[in-house]
Amino acid sequence: MWQVARRPRWIAALVLALGVASAFAALGQWQLARSVEGGQVTEEQTESSVPLTSIAVPQKPMPSDTIGQLVTVGDVTWVAGDWIVLSDRSNHAEPGYWVVAHAVTQTGASLAVALGWTASADAAASAITTLEATPPAASLSGRYLPTESPQQSDFEAGKHSALAVSELVNLWADAPDGVYSGYVISDQAPAGLETIDAPPPNNEVSLNLLNIFYAIEWVIFAGFAIFLWYRLVKDAWEEENLPQESPAEPSPQEPTLN
Repeated sequence: MWQVARRPRWIAALVLALGVASAFAALGQWQLARSVEGGQVTEEQTESSVPLTSIAVPQKPMPSDTIGQLVTVGDVTWVAGDWIVLSDRSNHAEPGYWVVAHAVTQTGASLAVALGWTASADAAASAITTLEATPPAASLSGRYLPTESPQQSDFEAGKHSALAVSELVNLWADAPDGVYSGYVISDQAPAGLETIDAPPPNNEVSLNLLNIFYAIEWVIFAGFAIFLWYRLVKDAWEEENLPQESPAEPSPQEPTLN
């Protein structure tokens, strides 16, 4: 059979089959590259701190590419009486409470700030008392996150467990002139509180399975092109080597009656 395969006709057919297979393999590689490219997450510079005013505008929705961004806010003022203690807030897998402040920026916009965490409600209340008598830090910085759903809170029991800006607006005594749609987790907790763990956003890469399926198909097509050449060569060899049938002998004629 390989003597048949070495004939010019079948060598030319092999070159053609290899060319077709190479084209199919290239298409498969292109589809695989597309699957990875489509699943890659653009590297977000969330860990480079930027001014909050450069990525967010009060009364405007929070852009998705700003989620988890480290920001600086500058000088802020705590609004007295607008402190909120959120329950059922874990920190390093330990349940506890968040102390949330109503901050007013230099531009007059309102911003919810999660200042810190504590394991007990009494410690949270004590920290608020200290904060009431202490001016805020000269510069506020932290991680900017989207508002949560107010449905997580148990209003009937008087518990607040969600940092929902829409809920805080109704709880704050002063009607704010403009409110940021997200909130900031401070990277420096005041005395009596622990810094809240705020890891960077998780930028996992997911592959496009449809493109991977197409890539596998092209590889199969490439293999089939080589197999088709082999099958044609084998058919030609079998046709040449089939045993020749001997001519059939005429059957004797039956006698006829006169």
